[in-house]
Amino acid sequence: MNAKNSNGTAKPKGKFGVIVFLLLIMFSVSMCASCTIIDSSEIGIKFHKWSVSEQDYGGIEGTCSGWVFYNPLATDVFTYPLHVQRKTYEPFRVNTKDAAQFTMDPSIAYRINPEKACDIFKKYRKPVEELENGYIRTCIYEAYRTCANNFTSDSIMSSRATFEADVRARLEHSLNNEGFIVEEFTSQIIPPESLAKMIDAKNMAVQSSLKAENEVKEAEANAKIEIAKAKGAAEAMKIKADAEAYYNKTISNSLSPYIIQEDWIEKWDGHVPTVINGSGSGSMYDMSSIIKSAK
Repeated sequence: MNAKNSNGTAKPKGKFGVIVFLLLIMFSVSMCASCTIIDSSEIGIKFHKWSVSEQDYGGIEGTCSGWVFYNPLATDVFTYPLHVQRKTYEPFRVNTKDAAQFTMDPSIAYRINPEKACDIFKKYRKPVEELENGYIRTCIYEAYRTCANNFTSDSIMSSRATFEADVRARLEHSLNNEGFIVEEFTSQIIPPESLAKMIDAKNMAVQSSLKAENEVKEAEANAKIEIAKAKGAAEAMKIKADAEAYYNKTISNSLSPYIIQEDWIEKWDGHVPTVINGSGSGSMYDMSSIIKSAK
């Protein structure tokens, strides 16, 4: 039974409970709205939404991580990613020293220096997507434009590595000072169409010259092979002829008259030869001396 006042009316216990319940809900909502979580891949920056001090421009309290509690009416928390960000830009053109237009197609990988996160936020107050399409892109274009003015069209193509190194060095200097660390930087350098045709023609001429030079070297090598073969054959024939001459000379020197006479006696059948020489005698040799020598 509900309690009654002295005038007979019921006490408003139900309204008090509703008010307490509503207050609890409002407190829970405010607590949720005034709390955020900064994970390990980000860095948080806690700042005041307004500040009357010129020395405290931006009203930044400092960096934060993990569970962060703040007054959503007066303060807020901004986050920057700490992991590497990659961005590929649309191609743009720059002029060389001799007024040739080259197309650059750059790609960059960078990360934010956590020690300078507050400086980046204080100066720009923009997320990384807007910084990539704004300040970072401007730095890349300026680096290309400045370096290209120091090169001619021929020197860019012949010293491409030097040109790209100059561009990266200038870009790193600009971005590092602002708190952006360049991890990778690559680009595709596209020459003007007229220069590209000249380069293709030059390459074809060089290739044709190399081919002709290789053919000449091959012909010279083949000629040397044939000459070597001919010299070898001639030397072989000379050696063979010398050997035969030496053999014949040796055999000729070894055939003394006595050996000839001995060979004749061994083959004689006992009959006197019938061949008549020019002096009218019936024998070409003195048979008596042969017979005596045989005895």
